[in-house]
Amino acid sequence: MTKLQNRIALVTGASRGIGYHAALAYAREGAHVIAIARTVGGLEELDDAIRKEGGSATLVPLDLTDYDAIDRLGAEIDKRWGRLDILLANAGILGGLSPIGHFEPKTFERVFDVNVIANWRLMRSMDPLLRASDAGRAIFLSSGAAHAPKPFWGAYAASKAALEALARVYAGECAKMNIRVVMVDPGALRTSMRAQAMPGEDPESLTHPAEIAPDLVMLASPDMKENGVIYKFASKTFVRPQPPA
Repeated sequence: MTKLQNRIALVTGASRGIGYHAALAYAREGAHVIAIARTVGGLEELDDAIRKEGGSATLVPLDLTDYDAIDRLGAEIDKRWGRLDILLANAGILGGLSPIGHFEPKTFERVFDVNVIANWRLMRSMDPLLRASDAGRAIFLSSGAAHAPKPFWGAYAASKAALEALARVYAGECAKMNIRVVMVDPGALRTSMRAQAMPGEDPESLTHPAEIAPDLVMLASPDMKENGVIYKFASKTFVRPQPPA
């Protein structure tokens, strides 16, 4: 039996990069994938790849800042399956690099809308469905920028720090349930966001995002027992954030 047989998995940012390869890996392992992205063409390419391997997917073209649509999606998942086994909150944006005082307010706000508020809305809408699973798994893509912020990375670094705080709170609230919450630091991967942040970098020197997919399968498995930790892909280790002294 495959590792995620008959699991229901929701993946955001599924049309490319980490989300695309994770969704494909989940389907390959037997999960039905609910794939969310703004790009219809990318979702259709994912669907073709999943079907080619004998898997199944439901495509949801959606801007995650349409928060009411997230609530409607939760209601539809409840109506159709009555549960959600895996939430992979992968979608995020960089928002550009700039001195803090030079960010356009709408740009800074958009970064928080996508990277923080949308993920809170997903937690809010999907929590009852994850509770209905025998082994709900919530996985949030973070970044090393949350812990080692660099100059000019203010919007992105602050948003990922906020996301980790939310995820850690959620993990604590789920400690006595069947839900496990993990944050993932993917490190430097060959993604479009990395290219935007590091335009002079040779992409061939970076790890392909397909390489992280098996690890995301492991984190989504019912056998995964860690909660409230950060999974560092580069070292393949779990790190438990330390409380302040």
